[in-house]
Parts: sequence; structure tokens; C-alpha cells
Amino acid sequence: MYLEKRWGQYATLILLAFVWGSSFILMKVGLKSFTSSQAAAIRIVSASLALMPLSMRHIKKLKRKDLKSLLIAGFIGSFLPAFLFTKAQTRIDSSMAGMLNSLTPMFTLFIGLAFYKIKILRLQIVGLILGLLGAAGLIATGNDLNMSNINSYAFFVVLATMCYGTNMNEIKARLSHLSGIQITSLSFMFLLPVALGYLLTTDLQAAMINEDWGFHLAALMVLGVIGTALAMLLMNSLLRHVPPVFASSVTYIIPVFAISWGVIDGETILPVHIAFMALILFGVYLINTKGKFKIVGHLRMLRKRN
Repeated sequence: MYLEKRWGQYATLILLAFVWGSSFILMKVGLKSFTSSQAAAIRIVSASLALMPLSMRHIKKLKRKDLKSLLIAGFIGSFLPAFLFTKAQTRIDSSMAGMLNSLTPMFTLFIGLAFYKIKILRLQIVGLILGLLGAAGLIATGNDLNMSNINSYAFFVVLATMCYGTNMNEIKARLSHLSGIQITSLSFMFLLPVALGYLLTTDLQAAMINEDWGFHLAALMVLGVIGTALAMLLMNSLLRHVPPVFASSVTYIIPVFAISWGVIDGETILPVHIAFMALILFGVYLINTKGKFKIVGHLRMLRKRN
């Protein structure tokens, strides 16, 4: 399988960054007609419905011992973050949300060390720091960053990153015997009745006052199917083959695509942007290292000889 190879792992990480990097703009479009809670519910309902054929196919794989972990994967890994991010974006801009989202690898590491007894190399810690610096620098040099938008709503994003960190460690530690398709489809099976039940209790007629509500609904449905269902399938499949910290480093690459979209839209890319992109990619490489650089081993051998 391609995910067992290093190139496949990096390709999946970049694809995830592209998909999730486009999610912020889809959320922004959806919020023009719908409330933050409605937008989140529509996102989850759309993802759950898209995954339903797979849920029915793999329901026989559902075992009692996996129920707790699947509920964590569903509600903590997807349901809560969906509501937290849409709520946050009612008061903070996408650039700030993107920068705060880069805290995910840090929380993945801290939660993994505290509760899951994961092991990490020194070079991977260096990679975490470099990736975080690169992501923060890339966003800080963007045109949209407004530091005045740091308010209490920013903590919704921070809480979402903690949810992501918990979810990744739980899947790696408890659900590695299931495939990414099984984990995603079975976990979202529990979300559909909750999200749909909540959505039907909201005032949907108020959203339809906007003449473009259909387009805004379509944006949220695309967000659910592509940005949630497909993305979680890829992420949960990736987690079977790589450490949680490496998988979470996707949040470092997301700003790279934000800058790239700006270039397509006519914005200018500066040398400093390229430098920060290179720093991010180098940091991600260190995070995924399975050992130390060969040069380190050679230096130690030379010291022993001397």
C-alpha cells in the first residue's frame, strides 16, 4: 500500500493540507446565511450521509471494545471541532484561525506523552519547533493578519486543537487494528442522529431569507463531503502508518496553501514566504524521521576512534 512508503505519507499529508487549507474559505461562505451552529451541523450531516454506505458495509466490524475509542474519534475528533471552528470564525479571521490551528502538533505531543506514553526523538522535537515557527512566520507576513482579532473566541480554536491531539493519539493507540475507512465510517455513524436532530431544532427559515442561501448551503455540503468525510478517511488511514505527531504536522503546511491561493489570486509572493515554506517542510521532515541523521552516527564513530 502507498501509505507504507515514505513518499505516500508525504503526498497524503500535502493533500490533506490542501483540502483543509480550503476549508476556512468554505466555512466563511457558509456563515453568510447560516449560524455557526447550523453550519457545523450541516457539515457533519453531509459527511455522515456521504459515509453511510461505508458505515453499513463495515458495521459488522463494530465491536464493544472499540466503542469508546470510536466515540472519541467521532465526537472529539470531528463533531466538537466542527462547532468550535465555525463559532471561532464568527469573530476571528481565517489567518488567525490558521495560526492557532498550528498548535495541533504541540498538543498531540503533550497529550501523547502525558496519557499515551508515546516516544519521541530529539530531532522530532526540533522539527516541531521549526514547523511552528515557519507556520507562524508565514501567517504573520500575510496581508490578512489582524492582531486585534485575538479575543476570547480564539480559545475555541485552541480547544479544537486539543481535541485533534486527543483524537490522533486515541486512534493510534486503540484503533490501529481497524482500517481508516472502518474508523471513519463507524465513528460518523454515531454523529448523524445527533447532528441532524440538532439541525432540525434550529430556525432554518431565517437562513433562507438570504437569496444566495442555496450557494452557501452547497459550500457547507462540499466542506462536509470533501473537507470532513474524505479528509478524515485519509487522516485515519495515515495514522495507521505514522506517529500521531507527524500526522498532526499537516497544520504546519496549511498556511503554505493559503499563500499559494493568494498567488493565484494575484498576490505577490516574497522571498521571506519561500524561506518560511522551506522551514516548514524541513521541520515536517524532521518530525517524520525514524532515527537520527547518519552524520550524527558518523561523528560519534569518529569520537570513539579518537
